[in-house]
Amino acid sequence: MTHGTEAVVTAPAVVVDATADPPSSGGKQRRVRRDTWATALRRDWRLYTFLVLPIAFLLLFRYVPMAGNVIAFRRFRPGGSIFGDEWVGLHYVEMFLNDPTFWRVFTNTVVLGALTLVIVFPLPIVLALMLNELRSRRFKKAVQTITYLPHFMSIVIVAGFVYELTALNGTINQIITAVGGEEISFMQRADWFRPVYVSSEIWQVVGFGTILYLAALTTIDDQLYEASRIDGANRWQQIWHITLPGIRPTIVVLLILNIGTFLAVGFEKVLLLYNPLTYSTADVIATYLYRVGLTSGSFSYAAAIGLFEAVIGLTLVLSANAISKRLVGASLW
Repeated sequence: MTHGTEAVVTAPAVVVDATADPPSSGGKQRRVRRDTWATALRRDWRLYTFLVLPIAFLLLFRYVPMAGNVIAFRRFRPGGSIFGDEWVGLHYVEMFLNDPTFWRVFTNTVVLGALTLVIVFPLPIVLALMLNELRSRRFKKAVQTITYLPHFMSIVIVAGFVYELTALNGTINQIITAVGGEEISFMQRADWFRPVYVSSEIWQVVGFGTILYLAALTTIDDQLYEASRIDGANRWQQIWHITLPGIRPTIVVLLILNIGTFLAVGFEKVLLLYNPLTYSTADVIATYLYRVGLTSGSFSYAAAIGLFEAVIGLTLVLSANAISKRLVGASLW
């Protein structure tokens, strides 16, 4: 190039056909994804071997037994084929829908489940908030240990404690007679079964239920509390606007799980505590299935009731998850 002149360089034109299809990247993405999984499996195969036993357990004890639900629609006789002798359709479903005893135990199950959900579920949250406010670490650990211990006791031991405390000469009746009251036969009166059951649930599960909430409280940023104190917020305002929103995802997840097990009221404890005198309020679906299925041998009838309970539980979980996701923004999936 010489002084005073300008060199003009013309690039060759590139013609692009607008009608041509863009190169497909789906096949490449699938190959990359497949190669990534294969590479990860070859690299971390030792870690993946840990999944073998859990998956085998789920398949063997959770999914394979589902095939037995077919006896709810077939006439099954003990000793015969699991698929039954003849197809009866919804015969057993119509049986329990027209059975007044089933609706009595269904009502008892709903009432006990509702009481457990409304009374027992919020108490671990309250206890966790109270423990979080303690400044004495030694006292806090002592309270945690005392409240956790009942959870690790066998249901048989818990039922034994309940019988001893509520006996006619038990501790509770001794206190009642000491203040001038009359003895109450708690375990022989149907109207007292629900308060006794819920009280035993509170004593047994509330302390252990605080573990997850205390763990969730540790994830809240302390700077939020410092900023709120600078703005003049008191402890109640901090709990309402910082602490509770901070553990809200944990509360929502546990609430959905509890709603899913709404009808699965503790079978073992009810079985150990109830008796024919308290059937009118104590008999639940689980104990009714035990008597009908295992004691009386009506396996098809019991399978139909159990399938009905499972469908309701699944519906409750899906509904609670959808409602929570829309209203709160937190959900299981």
